[in-house]
Amino acid sequence: MNAKTTEITCPTCGKKDTWQTDNESRPFCSPRCKLIDLGEWADETRRIQDESDNAEQSHIPDSDEDE
Repeated sequence: MNAKTTEITCPTCGKKDTWQTDNESRPFCSPRCKLIDLGEWADETRRIQDESDNAEQSHIPDSDEDE
């Protein structure tokens, strides 16, 4: 039986690799890339915006608000 090979791209460095279940750092290519990503979340360089952030940034006044 042929196993299907899945190609992935490391979210940190962009290196192409194959998905391997024995890679403890997956979806990253290495422990280094995994730690870089963790550090970005800890520094809040990466974050998930809450709904109030989205509402403030994407607010476009309606034409009715001018009246």
